[in-house]
Amino acid sequence: MKKIAAFFALLSLAVSVPGWAQAPTNWSLKSCIDYGLQHFGTVRIAQYQLENANQQARQALGLYLPQVSGSATFTNNVKLQTSIIPAGPLSPEPIRVVFGQKYQNNIVAQASQPIYDRSLLLGLKAAKPNQQLAELNTRQTREDIVYNIASNYYQVFISQQQIGLLKDNLERTQQVLNVLKLQRDNGVIQPVDYTNTEVSFNNTRSQLTLAENDLELALNRLKYQMGLPQDQVLTLSDSLLMKVAPTLERSQFDTKNLVTFQQGEKNLDLQRLQLQRIRAGYLPTLNFTANYGTLNFANQFENAFKNFLGFGSIGLRLNVPIFDGFQRDAQVQQQKLTVLTQEEQQRLNTAAYQLQFNNAQSQIQRAQANVQNDDRNVKLAQEVYNITTLQYKQGTKPLTDLINADNSYRQAQSNYINSLINFYQARLDLEQSQGTLLNFYNQL
Repeated sequence: MKKIAAFFALLSLAVSVPGWAQAPTNWSLKSCIDYGLQHFGTVRIAQYQLENANQQARQALGLYLPQVSGSATFTNNVKLQTSIIPAGPLSPEPIRVVFGQKYQNNIVAQASQPIYDRSLLLGLKAAKPNQQLAELNTRQTREDIVYNIASNYYQVFISQQQIGLLKDNLERTQQVLNVLKLQRDNGVIQPVDYTNTEVSFNNTRSQLTLAENDLELALNRLKYQMGLPQDQVLTLSDSLLMKVAPTLERSQFDTKNLVTFQQGEKNLDLQRLQLQRIRAGYLPTLNFTANYGTLNFANQFENAFKNFLGFGSIGLRLNVPIFDGFQRDAQVQQQKLTVLTQEEQQRLNTAAYQLQFNNAQSQIQRAQANVQNDDRNVKLAQEVYNITTLQYKQGTKPLTDLINADNSYRQAQSNYINSLINFYQARLDLEQSQGTLLNFYNQL
């Protein structure tokens, strides 16, 4: 009964913990990216930044809405101030007079409404590009997650394929060692021939150990980029990645599709608006003002909250800047330089984006050609190895030919693995350089 109860408790815990029931047992590239887009920390940071931009827009709007405040004071004049009326017609001697009363209450409400303030109006105008910039930052975050997860996913997958090839090499070498052992024991070959092959077997086993360690590190990096707990098992399911990808058509490049270019444009818009806001400081501002309050004086505390007298006023307040010691002019010149700097930087970035795309195009073409060539070499080397193995067993080929064929087969496999990872990375770099990472993800 205890075991049954423990089983149901564990089952209920698995259902209640977020992500346990939903987490797949075999992860495709798309499912890894899906998980990362929901759980990696930068996604939440981007959401916070977007909400912050929305709140900044509310704040800018609030500055142009009526501003209302209230205040209340209660004063106990412990000792009233004494004033002196100089000697004159009223008295030949100075007269000491105490003005005021012991207790004083004052309650006032004040309101103001901007009628014209160019600086505040420009602040309202800046709210939209600021929100758009936050949305672009969110898109940039998503693209970074797609790129990092895909890159690490390919690393894990290639490591797994490399381990599979090394295990296959170990098995083939072990079979050769078994034959050589019989031949050595029967005096057909020299002991050194067996020893050389055994050295090759041990080297392959060492490479396998290193490859397994590299796989573990790559898995840990992939889990981190996904926001997946390090203690959770991650098993990849994509088996089509080993197939040579179809020929890629030459893409048309448009800088405006890049989120980084769009971010630069929005930053420029904000800096230009800031320049206009500084210049707006030269213009007058006009505000409507109103206030209303009540006032009470009393010498006795019991009368301190009785018989309040009301007062109020409305009016217009015009503020005209006249001279500020050239401070604003210095601010204008500084902001002009900031705008010019960002415009020049945007031109440099545009040229860099074009260069990055051209290099990515060239790299993907070379990588694809290498994959196709190395794939053919693997098939040819395997065919040579199979024929040489058969001829060696028939006694028509020496051991050195078999070892050379085996080494060529291994080298061809290694070259194919390297060219494959280069192709996948070049594909990602191309998608990034033309701003289509999210399209790449949606098509998985």
